[in-house]
Amino acid sequence: MSLLAPVDFTPVAVLFDMDGLMIESERALLECWREAALELELALDDALWLSFVGLSDRACHDLLRQRLGDEDTVQALLHGLQRRYDARVDAGLPLKTGVLELLALLKARGIPRAVVTSTRRPRALQKLESTGLLPHFDDVIAGNEVQHSKPAPDIYLLAAQRLGVAPSYCIVLEDSVPGVRAALAAGMTPIQVPDLVIPDDAVRALGHRIVDSLVQARALIEPALKASLPSGA
Repeated sequence: MSLLAPVDFTPVAVLFDMDGLMIESERALLECWREAALELELALDDALWLSFVGLSDRACHDLLRQRLGDEDTVQALLHGLQRRYDARVDAGLPLKTGVLELLALLKARGIPRAVVTSTRRPRALQKLESTGLLPHFDDVIAGNEVQHSKPAPDIYLLAAQRLGVAPSYCIVLEDSVPGVRAALAAGMTPIQVPDLVIPDDAVRALGHRIVDSLVQARALIEPALKASLPSGA
């Protein structure tokens, strides 16, 4: 991806998506979808699963019901998925490269950090605890805490409110398109680190920064943090 200009303001908070951004969970989830569909002899392609990335559980359920028609089949598929994915989560999911280093940098600079995820709160806390990420954050804002999920701005506006910061001075780190759209709608500055879904021309036209990794995201954020340090620090 092309060279990008660093963030041009001092952030008052950095907000992190969870799945696919900090935790290597989307690939595991995709494999579980495939296995659950195969068990039920359902011909469902990867494009369907990938369209769920960044959406709430409710939105994914609605899309499945539209595709499959039969609620019993939807429930059987979801049950098979959940059983497999629970086992993956319990076994431990790996972290994305660079996440701990970025969190350490932000903590050292006194920048508040929050997780902002479409995942329901109990599940989000379970993942954050099992991966050791939870102590690195000041707050966790989950999908079941707002009426309208990403791409609506509600969850990011709630995060700003909870942290007591201005949305316009928040940086958002996201892997998904719904997350990026939510951040933009909230008046925040998103940096996208795509995971399984590669941004198309329509996404790139949104004009936000897109990088390959959290290591590259840090390179865009760190100069603004250094600029905010007092002389001699």
